Amino acid sequence: MYDEKRAFRYCVISMVIFVVTILIGIEKTEANTELKVGTYHCPPFIFHDKSQEFEGLSMTLWLRISEIMKVDYSIQNYELDDLLLAAEKGDIDVGVSCISITPDREEHVDFSHSFYETHLAITVKNRGYLDSFISIITNKTLWKALGIFFFVAISVGAFYYFLERKNNDKLYSMPTKRGRLAEAFILGVLFITKGPFNYFEFKTLSARIMTVLIAMFSTVFIASITAILASSLTLEQLRFDVKGVNDLSKLQVGAKQATTTSLLLTDHSIAHETYPNMRELLVALDNGDVDAIVADDAVLRYMIKQGKAKEMFADLVVLPYQLEKQNYGLVLVENSEYEEEINRALLQIRETTEWHQILLEYFTEK
Repeated sequence: MYDEKRAFRYCVISMVIFVVTILIGIEKTEANTELKVGTYHCPPFIFHDKSQEFEGLSMTLWLRISEIMKVDYSIQNYELDDLLLAAEKGDIDVGVSCISITPDREEHVDFSHSFYETHLAITVKNRGYLDSFISIITNKTLWKALGIFFFVAISVGAFYYFLERKNNDKLYSMPTKRGRLAEAFILGVLFITKGPFNYFEFKTLSARIMTVLIAMFSTVFIASITAILASSLTLEQLRFDVKGVNDLSKLQVGAKQATTTSLLLTDHSIAHETYPNMRELLVALDNGDVDAIVADDAVLRYMIKQGKAKEMFADLVVLPYQLEKQNYGLVLVENSEYEEEINRALLQIRETTEWHQILLEYFTEK
């Protein structure tokens, strides 16, 4: 009888311990379901509304994922590099923004499946024919080249005038001195542009000898002036006819700092100015501080669309040329215990009609 009571007592104690262990486990599980989410300001994927609540395409996606996973979360905003570092150190569980999946980043953090595919694009300021004409005629290189040309033409004309004015009535036939000086200038222009006159047009030996020497000089001179003007005018044309990344090498280019865009331009040896955010980058282009900017196509189109609604960026256009493709994913801690669950939820959301409607809402130009 005593043994039966003892066994019963042990059984009750064991059950109590088991129940307490289960309850503690449940309590710990519930305590650990709040995930730490890091964000990075990148309209239209992440931005603050007027009440300082986080909104955007990526936040909408994360809201749906958290509902499917049935988890709570807290949010902290970072700069891009700080967000990636926080994920690498395990200070956050998930990074939510417009973060490109790249091999370099994969060495330090993990990513979810891609939730948005895009590409880098070039944006320029669209100018009319009048602006193009004004830009060309105000080109400093053009006026410098013309100044050098007229200086040389006057010098050549003056040289022959002093050698031939008393002996050559054919070249200097005007009755007045002013007229003969005008003929000297015309002679210099024609000599430089059309090459030397007939050797026997000149009466003095000095003029004939210099004719040969200046003839060689004029050929090189005209070729140099032509090259300078062609390069300058071609550069002006490129400002309105950029077709790819290689056309950017001779322009003033802008990009957002610490992004894959800046890395791409550096890899192509394209010097560029960097700006801390997209707004300042677009303002720089609109003000003429740079000739072209390179950034994510979706972000460019959204920001320009928002600007036009506020009567800004009216002349900015995104060119229809795709540069490097980009895939955006959620940033995860390496070997995250939530990775599989997040990916399942993400794929489930991407297949819904609601998700496609959200994409149209953000990116369809009105």
